[in-house]
Amino acid sequence: MSKIKKPEMTDAGLGFSKPAIAIDERGNSRQVELVGERALTIYVDKQEIVTLMTMGTHPELLTLGYLKNQGFFEHINEIKLVQVDWETEAVAVVTNHENSDFSEQMKQRTVTTGCGQGTVFGRLVDKLKNITISPLNFKQSTLYALLDSLKAHNEVYKKAGAVHGCALCTASEIDFFIEDVGRHNAVDAIAGYMWINGLAGENKIFYTTGRLTSEMVIKIAQMGISILLSRSGATQMGLDMAKQAGITLISRARGKHFMVLNGARNIKFNMDMTYN
Repeated sequence: MSKIKKPEMTDAGLGFSKPAIAIDERGNSRQVELVGERALTIYVDKQEIVTLMTMGTHPELLTLGYLKNQGFFEHINEIKLVQVDWETEAVAVVTNHENSDFSEQMKQRTVTTGCGQGTVFGRLVDKLKNITISPLNFKQSTLYALLDSLKAHNEVYKKAGAVHGCALCTASEIDFFIEDVGRHNAVDAIAGYMWINGLAGENKIFYTTGRLTSEMVIKIAQMGISILLSRSGATQMGLDMAKQAGITLISRARGKHFMVLNGARNIKFNMDMTYN
């Protein structure tokens, strides 16, 4: 395996919230926390690609993951520099290509149901054609242990709300957790984290607080992860694509409850759930 040459990157993460004064139902003045939201326009070799609305806590990882998930790049070695400048609300990505041209990738755009409206380049179904996901078997007890571990996270949501959280997990251990104003941003940031660190998804579980849509399934499949778990519901297209990609899709996962929409054969039901 060739050595990963990481791009040079800024470290321009922002704080997640700012205080504001609100009046509660009793007419009392209270200080509350509001989630920050900034525009960030991605330029690759001076070509404008897209503008994302983000909290901005991990802008470099978000940029990398977005470009990887949208099919602009395959290898991290193709990228030389990722430079975020919040004064211009832009991130400049410099590649190692002499004459880069992304007109083909940008011909087709699908505005998705992601919070803030995500954008997927290219045909949705085509993105799954060349992806083969190996199933990962796991126990019901492992799922419960993971949900219990996740209770300690969702820091921004607890303080300010208005965000989605996503986590990359190994069994019941949380490898990396991130929150952003849109679930697609959080997914992309984790994709960037995996990409720059050379992490494979074959033994990973992905958790999100958001809906299990087609966009979510496509991105998880591209990351090579076979288990997608959410505390929220799913769309029909999300389920259809999970079946096509071979992804175990679990919705409504809270406490001791969950609904397996696809891949139940990969779960060992080893808990005696007796209710009084």
